[in-house]
Amino acid sequence: MESQRTIEPAYLEFCREVLSIRSLSGEERQVASFLMDGMRRAGFDEVVSDRYGNIIGTVKGSATGPVVVLEGHMDTVPVPAPEQWKHAPFESVVADGKLYGRGAADMKSALCAMIWAIGDLLNAGWRPSGDVHVVGVVYEEVFEGIAFGKALDALRPDFVILGEATELQVYTAQKGRAEIVLETFGKNAHSANPEKGVNAADALVRLLSRVRELPCPSDSLVGDGLMVLTDIKSLPYPGKSVIPHLAKATYDRRLIVGETENNVLAPIQDIIDNLAITDETFSARALIASDEQVCYTGERIGGRRFFPAWSLDRSHQLARCAIDAVGQVTGVQESVGSYYFCTDGSESAGRRDIATIGIGPSSQKLAHVTDEYVPLDHLVKVRAIYAQALINLYA
Repeated sequence: MESQRTIEPAYLEFCREVLSIRSLSGEERQVASFLMDGMRRAGFDEVVSDRYGNIIGTVKGSATGPVVVLEGHMDTVPVPAPEQWKHAPFESVVADGKLYGRGAADMKSALCAMIWAIGDLLNAGWRPSGDVHVVGVVYEEVFEGIAFGKALDALRPDFVILGEATELQVYTAQKGRAEIVLETFGKNAHSANPEKGVNAADALVRLLSRVRELPCPSDSLVGDGLMVLTDIKSLPYPGKSVIPHLAKATYDRRLIVGETENNVLAPIQDIIDNLAITDETFSARALIASDEQVCYTGERIGGRRFFPAWSLDRSHQLARCAIDAVGQVTGVQESVGSYYFCTDGSESAGRRDIATIGIGPSSQKLAHVTDEYVPLDHLVKVRAIYAQALINLYA
C-alpha cells in the first residue's frame, strides 16, 4: 500500500478538529466523543468507553488470530504561555506543510491516523483473523500506562503498537521513569535558638549532597539513566524564625531496562542508613511518589509513579512486520530507534511483557514545546504504515 502524495481534505479536517479540542488530563470528554464518532463512521464493529473514559474501537477477527492494540492518549499537557505561539495552540493552523497545535506531535495526530487507517482497510474489504482495537486513553501525561492498564485488563492483546512520535521509524525500546521523594524529619524551634530543634532542611542538604554522587547505570538500547532534582520544599513555609520540621526533595529518575523499585531506592537507603549511624538526630526516608486524580467520568485513578523501561528484539514478529511496513510505504529500510521519554509502553511491555513497539508521526523532540506541529506528509505516511503493518501481521 503506497501513501498518497497529498493529504486527503476530509482526513486533514478530521485531524484539525481533534487538535482544536482542548483536552488536558481529566478533560478528555469532548475529544473522546469526537474520536468515537470517527470510529463509527470508519466502520468499526464496536465502539465503547470504559468507566475511566478510555475509548476502545474494535474490529472483530474472523478467526483466532493474534489480538492487536493500536494505542494513543487523548490528553495533552497545558499551554503555559499561548501568546508565545506563532499560531494559536488550539486553532490547528496549517502552514508551511505542517499542522500546528497542542497535541499535534504528542499525540492526537497518531490516533486520527490509526482510525483512518482502519477505515481504509475496511473499505477495501479487509478483515483481520484476530480482533484489532484502537484505544485512546486518558491521563497519560500524569500517569504513564495506568489508564492503559485498565484497557489491557479487558483486551489482553498479543501485540501493542504505540502512536507516540517516532519520525515514522519503528521504536523498539523506551526509557522508564520514577518519581522519587526524599523526606527528612526534624523538630521545630525558634531560629534564635537553633540548638533547641533539629533542622530538617539542613538534614536534607546533607542527604542531597550524597545522593548527587550516586552513579546511574547505562544501557546500549536506551542510553544513560538519569537522576534530576526537580523540587525542594520545607515546612513550615515560609519559615519565619522557625526551624523546619520537614524537608522534601523530588527527583525525576529516568530508568534503563531491568531496573526495579527496589534497586533504584536501595542506594539511597544505604546513604540514609549510614547518615543515621553517624548522627542520631538524622531521620529520613526515600519512597516512590504516588498520586490520585479524578477522570472526566468521575472515576478516581492513580498509582505509584514508577514506570519501567522496556525493549523488544527487532527480530520479533511484531517489529519485523512494522519495519517492513515502513519500508514498503516510505522506502526507508531498517529504520529503528528508541524513546528517551516515558510512554504507555511502560504498562504493556514494562509491566506485562506484551510485545510492544512505537510508530508515530512527528518527532519526540516536539512533545510539550511551543509551536508543536506534525508534518502533513507524516500524517499521510503514518496512516498507510499502520494499515500496512496490520496487513503484514495478519498475512
